[in-house]
Amino acid sequence: MTVSDLINGMLREEGGFQKAFRNILEDELKMSLNEFCQISGISQSTMYKILEDKREPNLRTVRQVIKSLKIVMGPEESHFIAVVANTMVVDNLPKTIDMDGLTVSVREYPVSTVEDAIIAAVRAERDGALGVVCAPIVAPTVEKILSIPVSRAIPSTSVLKAIDRLKDFI
Repeated sequence: MTVSDLINGMLREEGGFQKAFRNILEDELKMSLNEFCQISGISQSTMYKILEDKREPNLRTVRQVIKSLKIVMGPEESHFIAVVANTMVVDNLPKTIDMDGLTVSVREYPVSTVEDAIIAAVRAERDGALGVVCAPIVAPTVEKILSIPVSRAIPSTSVLKAIDRLKDFI
């Protein structure tokens, strides 16, 4: 489980934040709630109310939890390359790659429009991406906005396959 799983859980269902947070604390970090509260600065009573479904977490608390989890989980969580591309492209990507002895995650940011791609690239930088891979059509704009490296993905083989498929219709 990762911080993104926590966010997805919160957005997906009622009580999803609580379930995901418990899993991260118990399974990933093997940490007590008391220990987490000391690190995060969030009061134990607040966290107990949230975990017992007596209170929904407010945005400030969620941000504080996420920030603290990123610190506790260490740098491994932040070693990732973001791939901003169409769903068909990101479906077949490896989950990790080796970069000079450092294992780096490949995180997918599926999009379907140019505007979505720009927004996803900004989100990837905010999530802590080391760099962004995106289509050449959005790369110039993304490079102006981001402070991390941007690499263009030029899908020459997929273009050739698409041309080949058109042969039957022409």
